[in-house]
Amino acid sequence: MSGFKISELDHIVLNVGDIERSLQFYTGVMGLKAERLDEFRTGKAGFPSVRINADTIIDLFPVQGQQSRQGDGEPAGNLNHFCMVTSKEDFAGIIDYLKDNRIIIREGPVSRWGARGRATSVYFLDPDGNEIEIRCY
Repeated sequence: MSGFKISELDHIVLNVGDIERSLQFYTGVMGLKAERLDEFRTGKAGFPSVRINADTIIDLFPVQGQQSRQGDGEPAGNLNHFCMVTSKEDFAGIIDYLKDNRIIIREGPVSRWGARGRATSVYFLDPDGNEIEIRCY
């Protein structure tokens, strides 16, 4: 496999210290629609999401004691990970491709929920330590 083609951004996951505050911002201020909120509030889902469009969401992942800003005013590490989509054909060889490029697989392949439902995902880090999820539906 010579590589794989990314076709779209599926979701980003933000670490948030106050789910209600974040929901108010993303739904009230930004005008996005909350998803899986009832499931989150009843404990059936680990986090709620807000939808940007038919194919892209932002997951709001609860983190206790999360600071939105560091002491010097710089943003804290609020990005949990971001997820991109590839085709089933490209995904079929992704493990070998990443290993050939000396990329350590942190997790996967594993079934996870995303903007369009269940998909198969692998997780790894970029050179700066940002976690990336690549998935196929």
